[in-house]
Amino acid sequence: MEKISVNSNMCDGCLNCEKMCASVHTASRIKIIEHNSSHYGIVCQHCESAPCIRICPTDAISDEKVDATKCIGCGLCVMVCPFGAMTFTASVAEKCDLCNDRVEGPACIKSCTKRAITIVDPAKIKAKNQEKYLAKLAGVYEPNDKKGGFVHIITSQARARLALE
Repeated sequence: MEKISVNSNMCDGCLNCEKMCASVHTASRIKIIEHNSSHYGIVCQHCESAPCIRICPTDAISDEKVDATKCIGCGLCVMVCPFGAMTFTASVAEKCDLCNDRVEGPACIKSCTKRAITIVDPAKIKAKNQEKYLAKLAGVYEPNDKKGGFVHIITSQARARLALE
């Protein structure tokens, strides 16, 4: 499932994303927090085994959204969210739904002037990282330092050992 990611190196803390999200929804579903002169985004991570979904006594929460008609305002979801991403407005829980109802896409992304907010697919990132790793093992991937890969190290050590024998 896709997730929203905030690049803390690019975010300047302007809070345009929070303001835009609040204007589209009843309250902002993204929170930018400053810590050690960097800005970090707190937003629903759409957990695979989401504690907020499991704890909800009325099944008001799904992967995609919170059903306001079912929510009884108990606040259990807010308490168990490991990221602090659930919001609670007017006795109704809310979480990021990636603006699924908006044709333009997520409001926070559209409002970010620094382009620090993006949608990422963890499965695609994992596949890309695996490709890089396998390329390193095969000695194909050469970053800027031209050292070669893991296989290059093994083969050069083996050649050296053969030369000594």
